[in-house]
Amino acid sequence: MENGSSSNMKMMNQDFVKLVYFDGSNYPRWKDKMMFLLKFLKVAYVLDPNQPALEAKKNESNDAKAARLKKEEDELLCRGHILNTLSDRLFDLYASMKSPLEIWHALENKYNTEK
Repeated sequence: MENGSSSNMKMMNQDFVKLVYFDGSNYPRWKDKMMFLLKFLKVAYVLDPNQPALEAKKNESNDAKAARLKKEEDELLCRGHILNTLSDRLFDLYASMKSPLEIWHALENKYNTEK
């Protein structure tokens, strides 16, 4: 696969997988389907709270810069995919959150009834 194809595949995933909009009901099912999609897209790792924060440094190496930029892109894609599967009402509530991890935890705290 070409380098550009990977990004295109991530953007076109909705052609392959149609998730029902999450409206606040059936959270465990939505969460499992969403996690499967994010793992398939190789962006689920950004939801791991143990992931180190990668901040720009003055003299960062090219490898460190590439890793930081990849994580930033993956966070953007993950956030977009999560928001894209929310109902309009929930989208409006969570769209102001910039971190996919923040959105993920907020949804889990609100809707997870299996605690």
